[in-house]
Amino acid sequence: MVNEALPKRERMVSRKLIDSLFGGGSSSSMAAYPLRAVYMTRERAEGESPVQILISVPKKRFKHAVDRNRVKRQVREAYRHHKALLYNALTDHQQLLLAFVWLSPAHLPSHDVESRIVSLLHRIGEKLNTEHLS
Repeated sequence: MVNEALPKRERMVSRKLIDSLFGGGSSSSMAAYPLRAVYMTRERAEGESPVQILISVPKKRFKHAVDRNRVKRQVREAYRHHKALLYNALTDHQQLLLAFVWLSPAHLPSHDVESRIVSLLHRIGEKLNTEHLS
């Protein structure tokens, strides 16, 4: 059973982790417009969360902070409700670093954002499962 909250330890705040996710060659990416998910797996240290997420809404897309915050809130809520899809796909010693990047200059209704997040989480979970089998 996965806790539906989104505690601080599940948020990616380490500059080192962010740089390894976006700078390293070992990360993968997929899109479900207007979102792009960038992710990578690594060995999990003791006491770390199995999944750490980052949500990025560029100022280039939305000039006002109110608009950026609204989109981040929509993405965070959708992820929070469906994060069990990822937790079930991970092994005990595996950690997933995941970033959601907003690509569109337009707002979407929350149910559309949720459907895109669910699509991405399913696809990432399937990729993780196929990596376990090989």
